Amino acid sequence: MMPTPEQIIAVLEDTPPPGLSPWVVAPERGVPVTVVAPDPTWPEQYRQVAARIRDVLGARVLRVDHVGSTAVPGLAAKPVIDVDLTVARPEREADWLPALHAAGFELRVREPWWHEHRMLRGSDPAVNLHVFGPDSPETYKHLVLRDHLRRDEADRLLYAEAKRSAATESTAAGELVMEYNARKEPVLREILGRAFTAAGLLP
Repeated sequence: MMPTPEQIIAVLEDTPPPGLSPWVVAPERGVPVTVVAPDPTWPEQYRQVAARIRDVLGARVLRVDHVGSTAVPGLAAKPVIDVDLTVARPEREADWLPALHAAGFELRVREPWWHEHRMLRGSDPAVNLHVFGPDSPETYKHLVLRDHLRRDEADRLLYAEAKRSAATESTAAGELVMEYNARKEPVLREILGRAFTAAGLLP
């Protein structure tokens, strides 16, 4: 069932319940956050990753999408391909996780409290693979933002500057990528508001 417009525009924090952690593999502190100039090979890198996922999962793939900054031509980004994978039941990991492990993806994050989200890391190319179910509003949110940034040059430039500034500050402070994300969050929410309005999700 597709989420409602209200669910898509809602900001549901992924804060874990008391006593729980999302980390299957803990992140490393002090790794520099690097934002690079747009790479014209990113779309082809995504196509290769998507083909690999479809090859090993077959009919288990309900949808696979290139999202995030590397999916926006002309936008500076961390050199990591973000991919949203939709499967029928993310919580039934035996249905899809062993095949992805065999294909070189490692489970890093498990957040059953946040849309049953899982995140796997892949390499060659570097990939963040986000797994959601068909009713997750996050996949729609990612697509609305991606398509808005593809159309809107002013917001594309604004977001690029926010990313570069956040990367510089986070690297200097020895922060995690989560903290880099928090630094650029105010600008991202501002852009999301315009994207939701353009898509008809807000007045």
